[in-house]
Amino acid sequence: MTSNSFRYSKSMIVIHWLTALLVLGAWLTAEGGRKVIENPPLLHFTLGLAVLVLIVPRLILRLSGAAPDTSAQRGWLATAAKAGHGLLYLLLIGLPITGWYAASRMGVTVYFLGLQLPALTAPVQGPPGLIADLHENAGTFILILAGLHALMAVWHQLVLRDGTLQRMSLR
Repeated sequence: MTSNSFRYSKSMIVIHWLTALLVLGAWLTAEGGRKVIENPPLLHFTLGLAVLVLIVPRLILRLSGAAPDTSAQRGWLATAAKAGHGLLYLLLIGLPITGWYAASRMGVTVYFLGLQLPALTAPVQGPPGLIADLHENAGTFILILAGLHALMAVWHQLVLRDGTLQRMSLR
């Protein structure tokens, strides 16, 4: 199962691994609480927003057929895989937006690659609210979900022997 019809395109592979690195980097550079106001985590903002930017070509590539056809997969594993991928995509879009929103509520200016982005909402006094809490918790959840995603890829490779890891490698 390693022919090109079963492989991801090189573009999809690069975007996949770059996204994984960006998500990990964003998590490692995260700051919590009100100290963000005094010392905004610009690297965290840049890494998180880069994830959001990469989702556009990723979705275009996926919809244009740069991913292998998985319609032959059936059963609960196929359903779980679709749900897991859907949740990952939701988090890849939602995390950067909720972070940007939370920063806006704290009155923190968000920059991306030197460009000042507009605030998504007006600043508030006190805690930034539920969206900020969701952002913080979802940041950890995406790592857990990505870890499960990786474990399933290894399981597919070693137990099912279906060539999953070869489809996502550049060689």
